Amino acid sequence: MNTIPNTEKTVENLYFSSREDYVYKCRMDIYKNHVSGILIIKKLTEQTHRVVLTSDFGNKLIDFEISGDNFKLNYVLPDLDKKIVINFLKNDFQELLRRQYPVTETFENENSKIYLSKTDRKAYYLFFSKENGLLQQMVYTKNNREKIDFTFDAKKHIFADSLHLQHKDFKITIKLNQITETE
Repeated sequence: MNTIPNTEKTVENLYFSSREDYVYKCRMDIYKNHVSGILIIKKLTEQTHRVVLTSDFGNKLIDFEISGDNFKLNYVLPDLDKKIVINFLKNDFQELLRRQYPVTETFENENSKIYLSKTDRKAYYLFFSKENGLLQQMVYTKNNREKIDFTFDAKKHIFADSLHLQHKDFKITIKLNQITETE
């Protein structure tokens, strides 16, 4: 990995920036608990998103609104109503839906341009493909320890076709796959 001159002041994760609904087939594994269903993410305002997870049959499992520092729980299925689960979802989605990252340093490797963004004790490494310019991976670290690895697969800068979120210090994974109209 080579350090290169810093040309960008800010980089953005635009995957959830459109006003259109983002609809995904969702699989979550939280320790030994497995949850699957349909996840819908809707941008309400420039800062706020609403996230709803329903069962495959359409029953609401969890519904919350989230922005930078705000979190409003609208509904949670009693089985999921555990402080640790709510906190993980809140933190994971705050990181996922964060849009702007001030650039501290820039690197590159064979396939990616990598932007480092540091705030307080948090650091984000954002990997943008050299081939198509799309965000492929984001690694969130805290106190110099890797916490969450987000991997994106996309064809357009505003829509991730799939997303894989992997916690490094907990047995938690979230997989999202776009649901197309033809399914």
